[in-house]
Amino acid sequence: MRAASVDIGTNSVRLLVAELEEAGGRPALRTLVRRMTITRLGQGVDREGRLDPEAEARTLRVLAEYRALIDAEGVQALDAVATSAVRDARNAAHFLERAEEVLDARPRVLSGEEEAFLSFLGATHDLGGPWDSPGLVLVVDIGGGSTEFILGREGRVMSARSINVGCVRMAERFLLSDPPHPAQLAVMEEHLRGELALLAREWGSPHPDLAVGLAGTVTTLAGIRLGLSEYDGDAIHHTWLDRSGVEEEYRRLASLPLEERKDYMRLERDRADVIVGGCAVLKAVMREFALDRLLVSEKDILDGLVLRIAERKDLPE
Repeated sequence: MRAASVDIGTNSVRLLVAELEEAGGRPALRTLVRRMTITRLGQGVDREGRLDPEAEARTLRVLAEYRALIDAEGVQALDAVATSAVRDARNAAHFLERAEEVLDARPRVLSGEEEAFLSFLGATHDLGGPWDSPGLVLVVDIGGGSTEFILGREGRVMSARSINVGCVRMAERFLLSDPPHPAQLAVMEEHLRGELALLAREWGSPHPDLAVGLAGTVTTLAGIRLGLSEYDGDAIHHTWLDRSGVEEEYRRLASLPLEERKDYMRLERDRADVIVGGCAVLKAVMREFALDRLLVSEKDILDGLVLRIAERKDLPE
């Protein structure tokens, strides 16, 4: 069968269309279409607590394009979700009604914990090889408005937390000059240290055997380190980011004015205005959890949603 998932995030709207079948007693997922469009739905939500009408309109246009793709691919089951920006917005109900009209399915607003579980499911489903039973796994999903942290072992979630630090939220709250002033960076970094120290204390400063990083900040940094001039998910998936490389890119990106940052990034120019905030989150995570390196994954909440569809359906062998 063919299934699709749509993730309406703070920074981007993403689509996965996949073919599902049984393989060895578990669902196998073959990607047919994977799309990402930056619409910045969460523009101003941290400050105003409301969705901006222009941001809504941009997002709805992309959802209409995705609906056409879903129909063209003959999808039999669709699950659509919304995350941090919609969770936080006082006027979210109106947007969800309009999104339902466009998608012919009402997006579910996920809690941070639900978002974390689905991210873990998607990120760990295809580890395989030497990481088939890696011991303690930490999955970090850096979004626009929030970051999800999930600890698990042998495919099971042990603990999950969502913290309101993300690339858009950090950029809008702290990085108010171009390029960011060192004092702004210092205040942001101190804020991140405080937020992550609370989580580390709650979890007893775990030492994971494997850390997996998800979403646009992580994949964009991986592409930069690989020297890619355009985005290539296959080349990026299951590569590694080391801590010294992340810190080097953070210093470089934070020092550049926006237009120079766009030229430097090349493969994800539309992310240039929030990449410093996202990179700061990743740097702080790697320091707080003493991570020397992190496995980059293209698989995430979209894959987790499709896998949950598979659990509810009878699949062909």
